[in-house]
Amino acid sequence: MAAKMKTYTVEYERDESGWWVASVKGVRGCHTQGRTIDEARRRIREALSLFVKDAGRAKLVDDVRLPAGVRRKMKVLSSIRRAVDVRQAKAQVLARKAVDDLTKGMGLSLRDAGRLLGLSHQRVQQLARG
Repeated sequence: MAAKMKTYTVEYERDESGWWVASVKGVRGCHTQGRTIDEARRRIREALSLFVKDAGRAKLVDDVRLPAGVRRKMKVLSSIRRAVDVRQAKAQVLARKAVDDLTKGMGLSLRDAGRLLGLSHQRVQQLARG
């Protein structure tokens, strides 16, 4: 039976000099730092290996500490991006239908369909195939 992978939460905070300090919650004294989050993320696993045997296989969950105002803006941004993704998916479906109507239904060329839809003829060709 395979051993269960241990999960550790890693807190990242910026210090006064601009370095990111990474600390593993629940593992006293396990911390490191880096100029970037990625650098601190790479280093924290090595630091964790000094405290636990399974550090190489452990799942690390990031908890990046940011000011409340920044967190709020990131939350709004994430919500807007999800809404954009939904709209893009709907636009994709409508574009395929429009390409079918223009090329198959009306017999227009890919170039003419592209001109009418504001798309390149290559993109129209992709939509017609897809």
